[in-house]
Amino acid sequence: MVIFGASGDLTKRKLMPALYSLYKEERLPKELSILGIGRTVYTDTDYRSYILKEIKLFLNSSEQDGPMMESFVSHLYYLSIDPAIESEYGQLSCRLEELSGEERPDNLLYYLATPPSLYGVIPLHLKKWRLNSKHARIIVEKPFGYDLESAQELNRIYSSAFDERQIYRIDHFLGKETAQNLLAFRFANGIFEPLWNRNYIDYVEVTAVENLGIEQRGGFYDTTGALRDMVQNHLIQLVALTAMEPPAAFNADSFRNEVVKVYESLTPLNEVDLDEHIVRGQYTVSGSKKGYREEKNIPEDSRTETYIAMKLGISNWRWSGVPFYIRTGKQMPTKVTEIVVHFKETPHQMFRMAGDKAPIANKLILRLQPNEGIVLKFGMKLPGPGFEVKQVMMDFSYDKLGGVPSGDAYARLIEDCIQGDPTLFTRSDAVEASWRFFDPILQYWKEHTEAPLYGYPAGTWGPLESEAMMHEHGAEWTNPCKNLTNTDEYCEL
Repeated sequence: MVIFGASGDLTKRKLMPALYSLYKEERLPKELSILGIGRTVYTDTDYRSYILKEIKLFLNSSEQDGPMMESFVSHLYYLSIDPAIESEYGQLSCRLEELSGEERPDNLLYYLATPPSLYGVIPLHLKKWRLNSKHARIIVEKPFGYDLESAQELNRIYSSAFDERQIYRIDHFLGKETAQNLLAFRFANGIFEPLWNRNYIDYVEVTAVENLGIEQRGGFYDTTGALRDMVQNHLIQLVALTAMEPPAAFNADSFRNEVVKVYESLTPLNEVDLDEHIVRGQYTVSGSKKGYREEKNIPEDSRTETYIAMKLGISNWRWSGVPFYIRTGKQMPTKVTEIVVHFKETPHQMFRMAGDKAPIANKLILRLQPNEGIVLKFGMKLPGPGFEVKQVMMDFSYDKLGGVPSGDAYARLIEDCIQGDPTLFTRSDAVEASWRFFDPILQYWKEHTEAPLYGYPAGTWGPLESEAMMHEHGAEWTNPCKNLTNTDEYCEL
């Protein structure tokens, strides 16, 4: 396994802990060598010491095992080259021959944990030095492209160096157990799938928010924004999992065919819809919290969105008329990623709700983080005289499985790649179909600099305009409380 960007943040924070967990559970090939590539100068010994020190910061104390960690890092090697310079790949070729004992090693896995500017460079250099063997695989991080044109160009570059079956475009959201469990929940249970359509579902929310700012990523984030960073990949993938038709069989081709069909069914937004169905925001100063424009490397007149809420429609028989509301943002009150399915109210209300509240429809919450789990809200009669109904919850969370871990998303996806299973990775046509929908939005913002960008105080749930957007449908956001620790902590708006 060759990791480009081996001295970077993603490698120490996500990849090495994931690989260590696989190694500890004996789920890696016994003879696997992991070669780190980066511009920072390390010897093999120095790099092993560096990783051993760093991964301890990202592992729970229960996961740390001194002898096992020492054994894991003994499989690490390092080569200091600049991945942007083609001539230096000769050193990579020699090192791979040395580690594998083969003149032309074939069983290779490349991981691009680099800035996106290198995504189109590395595969061409690998091809030039004939390191793109027919059994090699390559994992590429998001964002895959900056817009439709750049995504199409990247697809052309990768298809010139590798077959589609060798290319693994990773989205770690799909490695989360609850994302996968959504499919099992829908297609393995006969009581839910018959209700999963416009006849019974009123609207759907997809939320992925963080309680942090941009941290030290100012230079990257200001050229990216929330739509490119989160919506075009993560959130739209979750919409696809929620809305897709049952695959003919659960294999890579059938599953990914249905994902593409959802993307191609998204109702295009015209210029009028863009202002009515999209709310952009940017966090501002609040108490001790900086505003976005006060962050390092951010221009004082930046119009990059740190929050976006959208109303999407899906033009097909199952979902026609059902709005999908999606949102993502920085500096929110808490960190949470979840899908909320709002069912329609009963056609006739016979009972009084406790506290004289308005009738509340059934709600299904599928949480990806934190405390992964599923909650179903439904009405039950309160004990005592009369028929007063209160909404109660039936919930499941992975931490209640007697200590069985829900698993690391990166570990799951890296293992799938090693096994040659591309089911949970994005295919080239899905990338382009997604960009084809979102590209006109980016073009509109570029051409209309006066398009609304609303401020919201850091630590709040975003611009009030995002709530107003939902009122037309009689809907409202489901806002988890601050310091969310379990499935019953939800705040009133």
